[in-house]
Amino acid sequence: MENYLNAKGRIFDIQKYSIHDGPGIRTIVFLKGCALRCRWCCNPESQEFDVQPMMFEGKEKIMGKDVTVAELLPIILQDRFYYVRSGGGLTLSGGESLLQPDFAPHLLRATKELEINTAIETTGFAKWETIQKYLPYLDYVLMDIKHMNSAKHKEFTRQPNELIRENARKIAESGMVNLTIRVPVIPTFNDTPSEIYDIAMFAASLPGVEHLHLLPYHRLGQGKYEGLGREYLMGDLPLIPNDHMQLLLENAKKSGLKCQIGG
Repeated sequence: MENYLNAKGRIFDIQKYSIHDGPGIRTIVFLKGCALRCRWCCNPESQEFDVQPMMFEGKEKIMGKDVTVAELLPIILQDRFYYVRSGGGLTLSGGESLLQPDFAPHLLRATKELEINTAIETTGFAKWETIQKYLPYLDYVLMDIKHMNSAKHKEFTRQPNELIRENARKIAESGMVNLTIRVPVIPTFNDTPSEIYDIAMFAASLPGVEHLHLLPYHRLGQGKYEGLGREYLMGDLPLIPNDHMQLLLENAKKSGLKCQIGG
């Protein structure tokens, strides 16, 4: 057994039969740790790398578990039949898998060697040298571009966006993966036609990018904040009405990209 199969990482969940995190039916492995602190994050238990307790349905649940590549492969392989039939595979999510470069690329490599396709959902907030470790073992990159204004991006996520935009362009120019741009559409942050149009035009300027997904704001993770003893910073903002999402979609389509709500 090669050493890379013994590479150890920290995850907090595994979700099977997903159809929203890349093509086909997929297994999602959620990794701990993220450099951003998005106010609307639906997985706040992912943000800290440390293992932590969270109250869930009246019981304490420990969020975080150390695993090796070799331990995860049998779980991923359980659904190989569905991957083959649907064009699915493995997706790494989080958190941010780019923060575990001594583990995540090895898991992707092992999966690719079994002829299962691979994807990551990413903020793109990492050194380019780190991202380069992942690209040879990826088929798809689902990357968030949350806002074009760096100051507003930092206000809502605690990080500026220059590195993210630079990495999006480098990933696209590499020609090594299928890159899809995703936009979490958040009230008071980026839910105006002009803001969505600006993001879509940036996405359209990236070589090879054809798809843009608008992801409507939801509050499905709000209860987790209470379980972690944290405040939910989005308060009681209403969800975005369907007709307004359609307006944003039409503005995004002006970029010439294939745009959709959800995905």
